[in-house]
Amino acid sequence: MFQAADFDRDRLADELHRLAPSEVLVGEMAATAESAPLLDLLRESLGGLTVTARPDWTFDPLSARASLQSHFNVGTFAGFGFDDAQPCLAAAGALVVYLQETLKASLQHLGRLRPYLPERVLFLDEVTRRGLELIRTQRDGNREGSLLGVMDRSTTSMGARLLLEWLLSPLVDRAAIAARLEAVAELLDDHGRRGDIRSLLAEAFDLQRLMARVSTGRASPRDLGSVKNTLTLLPALRLRLEGQRSALLGDLERRLDACPDLRELLERALVESPPLSSREGGIFRDGYDADLDELRSIASGGKEWLASFQADEIRRTGIPSLKVGYNDNFGYYIEITNAHQAKVPSNYTRRQTLTNRERYVTPELSSWAEKVLSAESRLVQRELELFNALRERVASHTSRLLVTAESVATLDALAGLAELACERGYCRPTIVGEPVLDLVEGRHPVLEQMLPSGTFVPNSMKLGGADGRFHLITGPNMGGKSVYLRQTALLTLMAQMGSFVPARSATIGIVDRIFTRIGASDDLGRSQSTFMVEMTEAANILNNATDRSLVILDEIGRGTSTYDGVSLAWGITEYLHDRVKCRTLFATHYHELAELETRLVSLHNFHARVHEGPEGIVFLHRIAQGSAEKSFGIHVAERAGVPAAVLDRARAVLAELEAQHLQMETRTTAQLSRPKLVQPSLFASSEDPILSALRELDTIALSGEQAIALIQRWQREIG
Repeated sequence: MFQAADFDRDRLADELHRLAPSEVLVGEMAATAESAPLLDLLRESLGGLTVTARPDWTFDPLSARASLQSHFNVGTFAGFGFDDAQPCLAAAGALVVYLQETLKASLQHLGRLRPYLPERVLFLDEVTRRGLELIRTQRDGNREGSLLGVMDRSTTSMGARLLLEWLLSPLVDRAAIAARLEAVAELLDDHGRRGDIRSLLAEAFDLQRLMARVSTGRASPRDLGSVKNTLTLLPALRLRLEGQRSALLGDLERRLDACPDLRELLERALVESPPLSSREGGIFRDGYDADLDELRSIASGGKEWLASFQADEIRRTGIPSLKVGYNDNFGYYIEITNAHQAKVPSNYTRRQTLTNRERYVTPELSSWAEKVLSAESRLVQRELELFNALRERVASHTSRLLVTAESVATLDALAGLAELACERGYCRPTIVGEPVLDLVEGRHPVLEQMLPSGTFVPNSMKLGGADGRFHLITGPNMGGKSVYLRQTALLTLMAQMGSFVPARSATIGIVDRIFTRIGASDDLGRSQSTFMVEMTEAANILNNATDRSLVILDEIGRGTSTYDGVSLAWGITEYLHDRVKCRTLFATHYHELAELETRLVSLHNFHARVHEGPEGIVFLHRIAQGSAEKSFGIHVAERAGVPAAVLDRARAVLAELEAQHLQMETRTTAQLSRPKLVQPSLFASSEDPILSALRELDTIALSGEQAIALIQRWQREIG
């Protein structure tokens, strides 16, 4: 698919990460100027990326658009959905020029330029894709263990590529999502039909890549055979789609063009198993071409003629050891040993003398050899002519075949999602426009498949409306908070790509973006510490999230001092709640934040449940309402094998710190014995900022209007 779009610098980097290209074209000046840092970053993060510097004139808007217009034979791109002044058309034109120069062949497979419309998809930046491990794991970069790895049930390469595209670009249009879900549901319900479809698809070849080779003149005879075999499957595939209720499946049936005229030609022309190279010969069936058949007859009759000629010469000369041979230097010859030299006929002409034998030719043998060698040469040439003509005929159907290929890929992706839903017991999500998330016994799609059957603990959740759009989740490490957060994001993403989801039931309000801030690591290449990376990711969320976004925060502020960290987490929470008003899940060890439930109307506290008994703690992996009483960090350290002496000392220090904190709270409460007129402070040992402002206020210089304004501001701050 040939697409073009305009992006700003930041979005461009995310899109390139999404596409993961193997090569990027840039102008020569841009490669050494303002784009150089971005290109270096992409080389480092994508790995193996080739950056090709091209002459700047190829990116000139006028010359680039002229190349595009010539290729598509149009005078304007308005019919393709573009404004003729869009910068992306210059990039598209530069790409066409590059392909023409490097491939030196037709670009018929680039039959249409389409606008890529990012507003039609749920945008996932690179941090989110990496944090949710959508296509590879963070630990080792493997596909196994990623969401794609556990979801892919496609049987064709085309379907696998399309599923990846759907996963990285989920839909935001409710009708389009519903169309995919309806198709998956129908394929899920009809096991026999789905099995037949998947069996047929398993025999299909990669028609998209085959047509790219065909249209650029690089296809082999075996490639044309693969096109033929795929087309042969299509009538049966269309038959399996007849009578479907789903509008999408009905559309796919209509778009599966079996190209009967082309299929008949290929079946009539090609042998059952064509050779890999067009110069090997043996490409075409007998009866396809009269000239070819005649040349084959001459060439194939050579062995019989030689055997007959040799037998006749043995009888005529009385030389039993006489034999006819061939080599590249002298062609065909008659070989006679020295013992029989006296019997050599007069019409034999000596051609070569060897140690104990002589080689001869006759007029009859020379005449026949000339005819056979000429036929063999003409046979190779004729097959090449016929093959090139056949390849051009196939190339002339490129547009039709690419539509069919896209339909096959879509059917494969949908059938694979239905197979996954059947295999794992997924449910059909209800997609709504309201900003809600209601999951009943939701399960993590990756962990559920990796853990022993029946061991994963499902969790329910309600986010949005009366249930609060901001859930603050506390509790110990290993308690299931991170799984709960990721699970929510993954189920939302799966639903919007058109997949069923691992839950008993799911109602999902469409989100425009999913943001995650999950863990952090140093980025030493850009001189960024763990905390700087963390704050950069947080800033991206705060600046770009909307009230339709889903934000997943797994710890904020842990990379700095406790007071700094809690203050930042507090401020971020209030900002997301009061200003952005998006659906948010925030897992934290800052228990102080639980106080916000009393003053932020849409924030609700939740915690990871733990059973604490005489023999220690048991993580229940259940999320329940209310805040956690403690973090159980020392218990987790004990399970990790930290020495007992360290644990004993940690318990003693913890008891001392808790006692000091209780004393400070008591002292502060005594000092503020009058009824509070201000919001409780973030820390019991710190003076309330409104009290500080009152103490420093110059009441003599204060006007009446200023006093009223101050009082109104303080009222807002204390809620």
